[in-house]
Amino acid sequence: MSSERLARLLDEYAELEKRLADPAIHADQGTARRVGRRYAELVPLHKAAAELEQARADLAAARELAAEDPSFAAEAETLAAELPALEERLAELLIPRDPHDAKDVIVEIKAGEGGEESALFAGDLLRMYTRYAERRGWLTEVIDAQDSDLGGVKDVSLAIKTKGVPEGGNGVWSRLKWEGGVHRVQRVPVTESQGRIHTSAAGVLVLPEAEEVDVTIDPNELRIDVFRSSGPGGQSVNTTDSAVRITHLPTGIVVSCQNEKSQLQNREQAMRILRARLLAAAQEQADAAASDARKAQVRTVDRSERIRTYNFPQNRITDHRIGYTAYNLDLALAGELDGVLDALSEADRAARLAGDPELARR
Repeated sequence: MSSERLARLLDEYAELEKRLADPAIHADQGTARRVGRRYAELVPLHKAAAELEQARADLAAARELAAEDPSFAAEAETLAAELPALEERLAELLIPRDPHDAKDVIVEIKAGEGGEESALFAGDLLRMYTRYAERRGWLTEVIDAQDSDLGGVKDVSLAIKTKGVPEGGNGVWSRLKWEGGVHRVQRVPVTESQGRIHTSAAGVLVLPEAEEVDVTIDPNELRIDVFRSSGPGGQSVNTTDSAVRITHLPTGIVVSCQNEKSQLQNREQAMRILRARLLAAAQEQADAAASDARKAQVRTVDRSERIRTYNFPQNRITDHRIGYTAYNLDLALAGELDGVLDALSEADRAARLAGDPELARR
């Protein structure tokens, strides 16, 4: 256990506590939210350290009393037996955590191989994440979407955020960061007349939502184009040039938004997605030595590159990264994702304790 790291984090906790007690900080809601999130991350550590310190003090007192009165020996033994679990808990909290865990996210879902069936499956994934968010009490907002002819989605960006400061610093990212990758579906498509099972795929990209202070964007490095919104089949759904396409020239990242009625609103939504993508790109560069799976969640939406399979005939959901399988696909699509997400979180916890933070992402 690093005593220096513990002392540094406890000092940070005390400083943050002072800042939050100052009414002046709440004049800037953005700053107050960031400070509050960091404070919430450190609350479990502060509590664990205080419990361990108290347990050690109680043990020392019990042993001192036992030296004079043997009846206290049993109490001392009980207290001594409790220490290892408290020490392990504190040691686990001292392991560096994902710096984005407290953040909200933008989930991008793109139809891939499989044509209209893939778009329908992308729509299923959109409903699955929306329903999961509802179960967690999170807020959802469709930033942009391109619908398909049969009611699916070709491409959709969904913002998911917590209400207020997430408890323990565990925001939406801490749960949904595992979802990035290719999701494969096996089922009889509605367009299949002979009842044959088809395989198609949709790509999911999960980005921690970036605040303006997280990413600096030079307006001179942006090319902004406007065009008319289009619906399924390409038909125009707007008589004005309200849709916006933003190109970040240094990176080549292109973001388009057309859901809102005004050009200004679409521009603001596109900038939200652009900031999230630039933050993810910066993190990717910082983790250049990490595994390929960590660097990029989705390279191509190809049926062979999959992290998870949804098999409708067997009502089965399988996560290939950790060998998780459950026969409750209907419930998962209804938003009951905690089974697979808990398994992924536990795999990550075990990997971090073993000193390999990449293990659960392979």
